[in-house]
Amino acid sequence: MGTLHSKLRTQNSTERGTVVISGRDDWRPTASMDVLRLRAEILTRIRAFFAERKVLEVETPLLASAPVTDLHLHALSCHFRGPGADEGRQLYLQTSPEFAMKRLLAAGSGPIYQICRAVRDGEAGRRHNPEFTILEWYRPCWDHYRLMDEVDELLAAVLGCGSGERLSYAAAFKRYAGVGVFDETDAALRLRIEDLGVSDIEGLSRDDLLDLILTHVIEPKLGHSQPTFIHDYPASQASLARVRDGDPPLAERFEVFAEGVELANGYHELVDPSEQRLRFETDLEARTSRGLPEVPIDERLLAALEHGLPGCAGVALGIDRLLMLVSGTRNIADVLTFPIDRA
Repeated sequence: MGTLHSKLRTQNSTERGTVVISGRDDWRPTASMDVLRLRAEILTRIRAFFAERKVLEVETPLLASAPVTDLHLHALSCHFRGPGADEGRQLYLQTSPEFAMKRLLAAGSGPIYQICRAVRDGEAGRRHNPEFTILEWYRPCWDHYRLMDEVDELLAAVLGCGSGERLSYAAAFKRYAGVGVFDETDAALRLRIEDLGVSDIEGLSRDDLLDLILTHVIEPKLGHSQPTFIHDYPASQASLARVRDGDPPLAERFEVFAEGVELANGYHELVDPSEQRLRFETDLEARTSRGLPEVPIDERLLAALEHGLPGCAGVALGIDRLLMLVSGTRNIADVLTFPIDRA
């Protein structure tokens, strides 16, 4: 995806070949110095991109009194002891800065972005590290289609690639898996999953089955000649996005893929506090039924929505995965100084 990708692939293979991996060598960074310089260059490009568009850079806390309620995101917690919390106060390391940034939007910040660390429990592997770098930004008065345009522009500025292709969620399933998202029976979806060799699918929901098809069949085929935007998801997968009326109703969200890897996830943001509370409560009920830890609802976010969150669109993009793409590696450890096994 551009000359920078090819250049860094050559540089990295040369430098990695000189590293001695013997004895007590785990004090060393896993990323090469070339990749660390590339990370700095990419962050400079991103900040210049938003400065030119007069989007304000902000910072919000990593620690908060409430995490997300999402069933698929697990927050690490800790206890703070200090003034006003002699008995200890449970706090959560944020899985993204979304809730705090929405509070800033409700306070009148205007368009904002943030480059920060986020932490997610249970995520480690070639594409995941529990601690990672995220770029998140919000555009008041925009919908998810207009924000996709800007994501496209950012990727072109950083990767030197052309405009991405766009497919609806239903169109992607039909093209790459031959599955009708809205008319396929659950039984047919289960048979398709079994054909993939995936076992232990008893009790999985329809959305779980669709997600398995997405990750095992569709995602590996996306974004190889240009980034691919998948948009307009089933309403049951809305998360924090608005749902557009229709037959069927659709969640106004999108994801971006490059070389088979998800880079970003964006929404036309839900601003209705009553609907948001209902979704939180529904998540908590589902967490209980699955035996997941009970977590508090973020009442400060709901208070901000009550005050008035402007209509907006927002997106989170993984910086480490972007760097993996540019440097030509499939292992996140190659773009981190000290991944979890060396922390």
